[in-house]
Amino acid sequence: MSTRTDETPMHRAARVSDSMRALAERRLRQRGWRTMIVPYAGYGAPGWARVICRVLLRPPDPRPPRPRTKHRKVRGWRSFTSVPAQGVPVTIVAGQRRVEALTDRGGFVDLRVDAELTPGWDQVMLESEGTAAVPAPVRVVDPDVRFGIVSDVDDTVMVTALPRPLLAAWNTFVLDEHARASVPGMAVLYERLATGHPGAPVFYLSTGAWNVAPTLSRFLSRHLFPAGPLLLTDWGPTTDSWFRSGREHKRDTLRRLTTEFPSIRWLLIGDDGQHDEQLYAEFAAEFGDHVAAVAIRRLSPTQSLLARGLPAPHGAPHGQDLTWLSAPDGAGLSTLLREAGLLPD
Repeated sequence: MSTRTDETPMHRAARVSDSMRALAERRLRQRGWRTMIVPYAGYGAPGWARVICRVLLRPPDPRPPRPRTKHRKVRGWRSFTSVPAQGVPVTIVAGQRRVEALTDRGGFVDLRVDAELTPGWDQVMLESEGTAAVPAPVRVVDPDVRFGIVSDVDDTVMVTALPRPLLAAWNTFVLDEHARASVPGMAVLYERLATGHPGAPVFYLSTGAWNVAPTLSRFLSRHLFPAGPLLLTDWGPTTDSWFRSGREHKRDTLRRLTTEFPSIRWLLIGDDGQHDEQLYAEFAAEFGDHVAAVAIRRLSPTQSLLARGLPAPHGAPHGQDLTWLSAPDGAGLSTLLREAGLLPD
């Protein structure tokens, strides 16, 4: 979901990708495929909402699912075979307002709209010609809330051992989603944080692609994590480079949250297997007034080796007046957060 001006030349990889998508879309439409809206959880505050959805193509007249006595195995690669629909009009109905939008080159709509919604979980409706209207949940943050949680996903709440390429590919594309394990104690910790700070929003910030959003949502629900919007990235080449930058996505998102919720101080939760420590330290140095604390899930030497090749150094950055906590699991972080006064008894 990137923006560009008409004067900005598009990267060659993006042009090739767009041509392939357009060809696939044209041929599938000729075969009778139709559009469908995939809503994602948005967020906002009284007066506005960020609405996120994607329009994809689906086969005509899908057969009703057969009754099953056990769960269906869902391989991750299936999430990446969808075909987006570009330039499709989408109507956002938020209360009494109707806002028109067009899907971008990836089939996305990511738009901030004026809307008077009720604090807590509310919803907007998404409409498009030839598709049934679908609701999109919106987490509306009360203006009186002063505490929020931003959490990484990979190896923070879900064991994935990223970014080691072969293992990451196996976990993402091959492994059945029901086989993915939760990091011990993290779901209990998050639930206690949500209960101890009524109204506090929980955002799940990841470098993963929006293709896996349904899988992640089911994982979080299945393992009893508090519901919260996913903040993911687009898949494939961007308009100005071969690959999307996961670090920049996280940096930009954290900065955006400080602008949208200037009164909230964030508990930033991550792990030491990727770049969370560095990113959170940089963010705290620039926006220290917006950081309540940093909690890092410390990987074991074996896990760290799988994730990045060498055990990662950990610890609070020098020269910063910052509550920096580190433990190997949710139980350890719970104890430290309670001692720091951030987790009520």
